[in-house]
Amino acid sequence: AEPGGPVTEPVTEPVRAAEEEEEEEDDGLAGRFLRLEREQSALLRALPPFGEPVSHVYHPLDYAWELHCDFVRRYCRTPKRVLFLGMNPGPFGMAQTGVPFGEAWHVREWLRVVGGVKKPPSEHPKRPVLGLNCRRAEVS
Repeated sequence: AEPGGPVTEPVTEPVRAAEEEEEEEDDGLAGRFLRLEREQSALLRALPPFGEPVSHVYHPLDYAWELHCDFVRRYCRTPKRVLFLGMNPGPFGMAQTGVPFGEAWHVREWLRVVGGVKKPPSEHPKRPVLGLNCRRAEVS
């Protein structure tokens, strides 16, 4: 088996993983955080599409939701003194894993996050989504 599960068929609408049913019952910090993220993602999807020169827009919280949920449930159990106001997902980081600043190797080997990643509906040919199997690293 592949370390993080295979990258599967394209996603045509926001993904609702099986774990999300548990999340609905989870009143803990992680469950509340995931619900807020879903609400914010829905607002972003409602924005008008970008025009030229933008040809592809990745939504990792749609296609990498399962992996993202595992990350949040592992590391968002108690209040933190850190607040991410904005994140550049990068083509070889969050765009692959759904984990903020999450290169596949670090997410898989250091954080031990697990889960599957689906293909986005439209991929740039030079930036395919390989999930935890991505071998490239961010340059910055």
